[in-house]
Amino acid sequence: MIDINLIRKNPEKVRENIRKKFQDHKLPLIDEILSLDTKVRDMRTECDNLRASRNAKSNEIGVLMRNKQISEANAKKQEVVEINAKITELEASVNELSIQLKKSMMAIPNIIDDSVPVGKDDSENVEVKRFGEAKVPDFEIPYNADIFESVGGLDKDSAGRTSGAGFYYLMGDIARLHEAMIAYGRDYMIDKGFTYCIPPFMIRSDVVTGVMSFEEMDAMMYKIENEDLYLIGTSEHSMIGRFKDQIVKESELPIAMTSYSPCFRKEIGSHGIEERGVYRVHQFEKQEMIVLCKPEESMDWYNKMWSYSVEIFNNMNIPVRQLDCCSGDLADLKVKSCDIEAWSPRQQKYFEVCSCSTLGDAQARRLNIRTKGENGTYLVHTLNNTVVASPRGLIALVENNYNQDGSITVPEVLRPYMGGKSKILPKTTK
Repeated sequence: MIDINLIRKNPEKVRENIRKKFQDHKLPLIDEILSLDTKVRDMRTECDNLRASRNAKSNEIGVLMRNKQISEANAKKQEVVEINAKITELEASVNELSIQLKKSMMAIPNIIDDSVPVGKDDSENVEVKRFGEAKVPDFEIPYNADIFESVGGLDKDSAGRTSGAGFYYLMGDIARLHEAMIAYGRDYMIDKGFTYCIPPFMIRSDVVTGVMSFEEMDAMMYKIENEDLYLIGTSEHSMIGRFKDQIVKESELPIAMTSYSPCFRKEIGSHGIEERGVYRVHQFEKQEMIVLCKPEESMDWYNKMWSYSVEIFNNMNIPVRQLDCCSGDLADLKVKSCDIEAWSPRQQKYFEVCSCSTLGDAQARRLNIRTKGENGTYLVHTLNNTVVASPRGLIALVENNYNQDGSITVPEVLRPYMGGKSKILPKTTK
């Protein structure tokens, strides 16, 4: 949610930002917001004037009563009763209009950074740089599910019986490799100075609407029936929500944390896309990084955070590239975002494994997260990025370390988490 003062002072800038995001259907909201804002402010002014009048009349009543002017005092009392009734009526209207105003304000996209490329959707995202050599081996690399099954590491049939489509059992060395990747990502971030955290895996609706747009919530979140709780789609949600309605000491900034969690997503409209394997699923695990910082530090943190992902994946022998997300591909709360995509030697193309974003003060404004310094109280900036997520990261790991004999080389950085094992071997056939 952007600052209402920006719409008051520079509505055309907000309109132009809406056009850049190809959301022209939201343009009428600007005039609606300005009208509602004027009405609310006028009503609040009227309420203040009525309260002042009521206080003055109350003082007059005291004087009249002391002077034994009972009838005049009773007349003033009636005027006070009428003023109170008018104030109550106005306050109810202010409350109703304020709810409408906030709803409209929350639909307005955040102001994107000038460096964001303008484009309608992810097909117009811009490649920035490649890291590591993307190789195509001279032997065929099987489908991810087939590789996992060949080493006894995947059981989707049983998951279909217990849970339905979009779920899976990881087993044996593949399950262990999955945990090794997550643990390595965790320890890498701790070595970078991030504080490790395991957050709640369910959050209330006021936290959900504080960290994401209504459209994202409906498309992603699973709601717990008959309770005001949602399963998290990423630990960023509960990590940022931790600071709701808090004033953080400026001396404590930046706050850099890395969090582990399972993640749950509806993945609406995704059926049929990579459904045979484990690329697109309803449940997965992720190591995340989040930062709360001063506004002037947010872009420096953004660049550090995505570079960490590059190093992590390169350390696991996985070539990656960085893509700047275009305006139409940015979620409404984001100021700037980039994807880190891993090379798939099987598909001979890149696919997303990390997403790094700076959201400016949008989440902080919604959740009322502030800091206090010498120059007063102000909103912090928030950022988030994937450290590693499985199974997508696991797919990239296995494909790029797959050998012609069907074995999987365990990258050196993961071997301490695998009991020193350097290779995962296929099951022997009898």
